[in-house]
Amino acid sequence: MAPGTVFDEVERDRDRLYSLAQQIWETPELGLHEHESAETLAEPLREEGFEVEMGVGGMPTAFVASYGEGNPTIGILGEYDALPGLSQTVTAERNPAEEDGPGHGCGHNLFGTAAVGGAIAVKRALEAGEIEGTIRCYGCPAEETLVGKTYMARAGVFDDLDAALTWHPGGLSTPWLKRSNALNSIVFTFEGTSAHAAASPESGRSALDAVELMNTGVEYMREHISDDARMHYSITDGGRAPNVVPETASVWYFVRAPSRAEVDRNTEWLRDIAEAAGLMTQTSVEERFLTGCYDYLPNRAVTDVVWENMQAVGTIDYEDADYKFARELQTTVSEADREAELGDLPAELRREVRDCALYPEPVEPYDEGDMTHGSTEVGDVSYITPTAQFTAATWPVGMPGHSWQVVASNGDFAKKGAVYAAKVLGGAAHDLIADPETLEAARAEFEATTGGKPYETPLPEDAEPPFDMTAGD
Repeated sequence: MAPGTVFDEVERDRDRLYSLAQQIWETPELGLHEHESAETLAEPLREEGFEVEMGVGGMPTAFVASYGEGNPTIGILGEYDALPGLSQTVTAERNPAEEDGPGHGCGHNLFGTAAVGGAIAVKRALEAGEIEGTIRCYGCPAEETLVGKTYMARAGVFDDLDAALTWHPGGLSTPWLKRSNALNSIVFTFEGTSAHAAASPESGRSALDAVELMNTGVEYMREHISDDARMHYSITDGGRAPNVVPETASVWYFVRAPSRAEVDRNTEWLRDIAEAAGLMTQTSVEERFLTGCYDYLPNRAVTDVVWENMQAVGTIDYEDADYKFARELQTTVSEADREAELGDLPAELRREVRDCALYPEPVEPYDEGDMTHGSTEVGDVSYITPTAQFTAATWPVGMPGHSWQVVASNGDFAKKGAVYAAKVLGGAAHDLIADPETLEAARAEFEATTGGKPYETPLPEDAEPPFDMTAGD
């Protein structure tokens, strides 16, 4: 079975993939609570003969599905969590399907679906005896909180992979060679003493004062960290009434930097500031470590295989009605905002795509050596095994992610982009299984870039998946 036939197998499953993507879009679920979505993707894998293990890494909605035996073993990663407050119908105006409900503003209804489609196509090649090895499909929950893959990595489920493949919906179809920021996600909770803020303030010790002093300390800290490092915070508990000294208060921090080492250094400084804020206010502080992840380490040898398959698959088959709806969605976003979304593109490419409603042709890699200030727990996988990822054009050009316009796209024409991604994932996995020399080159590159240092989880031993937290990456 040649890669072209892998593409044919995905095409044969087009209607099923559309149905899976639509079902997940219609029942959006937040991270670590994707019970229906996880089962929606696991069931077709079981039907195809995959051995499916649910509940990996201490997360009921995480799964590993395997087919085949022996080496090489290639993994395809999929996601399916939604975002809070982004419920939207398939219309070109803001119209929630459920008031303040979740929605797929990052395209994860497409993401997990394409992973399943690609894995099943490779399974059929293995079943036909044309290649030998093992294909795995990983159901990775809670990407938006940067949790799923980190806790799965701690459980060791990626350790025996020869390579990993993944993708993400976006505005262009292109391999991803840029790096990302590593991250720690931590909640600091201060405890003081409640009192009447007017009648007896001397009897109180304000936990909110401690939070505010901590945040002020961090503002001064920013001057002395690298330009690429980031510190974000949100006060999640600041008291209930002005006339009551807050007994408890909490602040949630994201600490980002280009490397794990720098994240760890900045986190230790952050902890010093929290302790100092407690001393200044005579309050106590406790830390809850939610998650942490590595920077993304692209593997060029595996990425080249992905790019070859993107070219082989060709153009996403959007139709006139798709372009029309995409253009309608574009009119709801200002020209300045759309231009800002294209700001990282090379000037020539930006000029070429800026006036397009959709841009379905694959774009040659252009971001090698660049840095994105966001984070992804694909980074953890990339420090365990050679890893490649790409984006596929499922949104209107220049559309901001995590927006209601993207939710509308993902419930409509974007499903065609998911079929494209499934073909690329399946074709690349097939090629890697069939080509031990490329895998050897990928491993040599991986060892050189990691220095042969084994992966160490950023999670403390007592860290547990944060089932009560939601956020964006």
